[in-house]
Amino acid sequence: MTTSTVLAAAGSVSTGEAVTFWILAPLALIGGIGMVAARNAVHSALWLVLTMLCLGVFYVLQAGPFIGMVQIIVYTGAIMMLFLFVLMLVGRDSTDSLIETLRGQRVAAIVLGLGFAGLVGTGLYQALDRTSTAGLEQVNAEGNVQGIARLLFTKYVFAFELTSALLITAAVGAMVLAHVERRKQDKIDQVSTMKARFAPGNYPGPKPGPGVFATSSSVATPARLPDGRLTDRSTPAILPQRELTAEETSLKGTDK
Repeated sequence: MTTSTVLAAAGSVSTGEAVTFWILAPLALIGGIGMVAARNAVHSALWLVLTMLCLGVFYVLQAGPFIGMVQIIVYTGAIMMLFLFVLMLVGRDSTDSLIETLRGQRVAAIVLGLGFAGLVGTGLYQALDRTSTAGLEQVNAEGNVQGIARLLFTKYVFAFELTSALLITAAVGAMVLAHVERRKQDKIDQVSTMKARFAPGNYPGPKPGPGVFATSSSVATPARLPDGRLTDRSTPAILPQRELTAEETSLKGTDK
């Protein structure tokens, strides 16, 4: 297939291309909305993967197989999987995104984002409206991939290497900032745990359940220890402790 045939096919919309677009376009839109609306960072990354896969298919349909494969292999297969792996490794909670350091920053971000998107879209429409392509046949004379490779590794090689260094620096910086290093004195080994458990004043044995050996079967009633003392550790911390009368706290019956 010659270059002119490919360009002619790219200027027309076939039935298969239209069907594929109307199937994948809603999925790409759903993925974008899900990425913004998801409270979990891992789920947000997975939604973004769906959108990028749909974009890769769109590029292939528009006679751009190189950029389509780059979109799927590099962005979706490498960068997003690395991003997802870092998120799962760091273990960020969904509550981290609910903390606002500045009041009203979410509303301001939404308004500014919509305004910027509208400004960029209007500028592109005004710049590209009624603009015909020129020089595509000469650039793609030996093939689309060869033409991109020639420009990328000759005329724009410095910008390409600079962008690569910037991305690597950003990835390393993000990992350094997200890494939480624990001090050596904060790490508790098994020997320290055993010594703390059997230290004077602690009760190393299993705790009786609420209401066991007590004067009431309520879960808010502290249990009795073998020596007759009440233990507050037997009641859940979320429950208020029940106030006992002097008659209830006194030893009686078989407890003596």
